[in-house]
Amino acid sequence: MTTIYDDPQDFADDQLAGWLALYADRVRGVHGGVVALPTAGAAPQVAVVIGGGSGHYPAFCGTVGPGLATGAVVGNIFTSPSAAQVYSVAKAADQGRGVVLSFGNYAGDNMNFGLAAERLRAEGIDTRIVVATDDIASATAVADRRGIAGDFSVFKAMGAAAAEGSDLDEVERIGNASNLATRTIGVAFSGCTMPGAQEPLFTVPAGHLGLGLGIHGEPGIEDVPMLRATELAHLLVDKLFADRSPVAGERVAPMLNGLGDTKYEELFLLWGRIAPLLEARGLTLVEPEVGEIVTSLDMGGCSLTLQWLDDELERLWRADAYTPGYRKMAAPVSALVPAASVADAAERDDATPPATPASQRAALTVRAALRAMDELLRREEDTLGRIDAVAGDGDHGRGMVKGVGAAAKAAGRADEAAGIAFLLGRAGSAWAEYAGGTSGVLWGAGLEAFGRSIGDDAEQVSPQVVVDAAAAFAESIQHLGGAARGDKTLLDALLPFVDALRERVDAGDDLAVAWGAAAQVAEREARATAELRPKVGRARPLAEKSVGTPDAGATSMGMILTTIADTLTAHQASIAATTEGTNA
Repeated sequence: MTTIYDDPQDFADDQLAGWLALYADRVRGVHGGVVALPTAGAAPQVAVVIGGGSGHYPAFCGTVGPGLATGAVVGNIFTSPSAAQVYSVAKAADQGRGVVLSFGNYAGDNMNFGLAAERLRAEGIDTRIVVATDDIASATAVADRRGIAGDFSVFKAMGAAAAEGSDLDEVERIGNASNLATRTIGVAFSGCTMPGAQEPLFTVPAGHLGLGLGIHGEPGIEDVPMLRATELAHLLVDKLFADRSPVAGERVAPMLNGLGDTKYEELFLLWGRIAPLLEARGLTLVEPEVGEIVTSLDMGGCSLTLQWLDDELERLWRADAYTPGYRKMAAPVSALVPAASVADAAERDDATPPATPASQRAALTVRAALRAMDELLRREEDTLGRIDAVAGDGDHGRGMVKGVGAAAKAAGRADEAAGIAFLLGRAGSAWAEYAGGTSGVLWGAGLEAFGRSIGDDAEQVSPQVVVDAAAAFAESIQHLGGAARGDKTLLDALLPFVDALRERVDAGDDLAVAWGAAAQVAEREARATAELRPKVGRARPLAEKSVGTPDAGATSMGMILTTIADTLTAHQASIAATTEGTNA
């Protein structure tokens, strides 16, 4: 929802005024829109004037500048600019070499840009029109399709051609060629809301996405049950290939565009699924663009555009551009090191050191425990996040899932002959690397300390040896984190656990029984942290707010220790073997 405004009716004008003040060194405002400031010493060029309604930033005004558009007509929110506005901007942008007007294929734009073109021609300004029709979901016939994010590919080609000095005929021809080579398919996850409105312009059924929905909510092909990223990538690529350009070759300029509410990180993830699919079809990907190019206020969704390239279109796609919302500059590639010559950190020496049978059997139990922890934390991620959000940033569940998942994978990749120290060293490093944050560092260091305490050369892994390893785990966390019992941290569950474990082992309990009883103590003490006030960490400034809610780290610690108890019970036979003092 758009929340920053004075009068909703003035939103488009007010935001443009702020934008013009910000970029006064590059553009100037004219009636109806903006034009680029002249570049000192540059020869006159064909004026490429683009435009449409507001609400799509950086389209349209954000792409005015060297190498792209000469001017942009700015209408009201999702509304075609008037013929008078188009005429005003085109007249100001004209440098004596003619004007190309370009826009998406919408009825209001066709009428108003068309009327403005007639008026410009009547005054002796040679004016051409190039209409973008890239949206494959909107019609069967290409000429009837609306223009969405693929508008940008057309604008970019014409802007680059004009910057090269091409004449009006050439710029027009290139624009039409680019449009013919460009296809887009979009999906919407949620509607967009006009300034001042309380409800979105349209809605997408819960648990679904709108396939082919237009950038103002125009109807698409169908509502599709929500897809995972990999499935969505297949859908977008398959749709574009089923309707690829008649001039399609083996090189494409892809653009994955966010519609306003879809985060860049989501787009990056999706691109990681799309790129291999395109390459698997034999395509060479030329300078892909991933980000927001043609948005729709706060609409959730994205679109995939493919422009099939010939030598000419590729040169224009690669050409430099410098605008407020889009920049492309040639990189100093001679200074870059080829990726193949850069050593991958993952290629470090992973030779597995020798280990005793006792240490190897303990490592097998650790592998099983990490898998069980992974399953547990995935189930409890939302619960831990909600607890953490009371006085923290709500990321504890997500961080723990990332950490344990990485640790379990690292343990799974280790040689079956690995001992417990090597295995937990790799698992701890992976946990710390991929989880990040405070808990990631603490858990990573703790696992490594646990493994080191037992060692790969252990002649036996008795219950007492495991108690000492648990104490080393806790000491590592306590030393690194600088917290103490009573500070409302994971130590409030962990330290009582270590004490109880030692007491039960000293009393003669076998490891599985002792661990299970100590885990019950940990869970009880984790619940008791609800009455504590945090003295360290992010929750400390909100200490009073946290009272009544247990600490997320202590809670996850209690859960994990109980899950490990279950694993130890399930591996009772293996544990018994490790306590017999088998020699290497």
